[in-house]
Amino acid sequence: MQTHYLSEDNSILNHFLGQIRNVNVQHDSMRFRRNIERIGEVMAYELSKDLHYKNVEIQTPLGIKKTTEIADQLVLCSILRAGLPLHLGFLNYFDSAENGFVSAYRHHPYHDDYFDILVEYQAVPNIENKTLLLIDPMLATGQSIVAVFNKLMEKGIPKEIHIAVIIAAPEGIAYLEKHLPDSCHLWVATLDEKLNEKKYIVPGLGDAGDLAYGNKL
Repeated sequence: MQTHYLSEDNSILNHFLGQIRNVNVQHDSMRFRRNIERIGEVMAYELSKDLHYKNVEIQTPLGIKKTTEIADQLVLCSILRAGLPLHLGFLNYFDSAENGFVSAYRHHPYHDDYFDILVEYQAVPNIENKTLLLIDPMLATGQSIVAVFNKLMEKGIPKEIHIAVIIAAPEGIAYLEKHLPDSCHLWVATLDEKLNEKKYIVPGLGDAGDLAYGNKL
């Protein structure tokens, strides 16, 4: 797996990352969603450099201009519900992409720290021989992404696979490296220190879905 770390150089990306972590800013859910969306836009721009392009000619009012445009058939697929504002940021740039949505969550069958991942709702277009962008803001253990990936592969085999996350833990990256094909690209806005005993990212930012849309039962 090829991993791309986007926050190693100073840019506006780090400004947005600081705001989504800041407890004095997080209480504004609209601002939190918008910052996640803007992070998605920055990540989409960076990822776009790795896509395939074709030569085209554009008719302007004064002549013909030779340029390039994206040749890939893109499918954006986000993990509900936390992935929605990040998905929108990518869609703002890849506006002709097809879109898919999958629900995955931690299920605690014994009401303790043990959990498995349940993948339920799926609304996904044909991904066969297309470029799949799998979107989820938090990469903690990596189990959700792998579970969703395996479900998606039942529907077809993409030509290329890109996974985009905002905050990742080293343990999650290691899990993806073990369970996903070597040809996958992982795009990480920022890498954090570790997982705590409950498998949450430290320092992290909390529950991205709750911060964006309110607490759940």
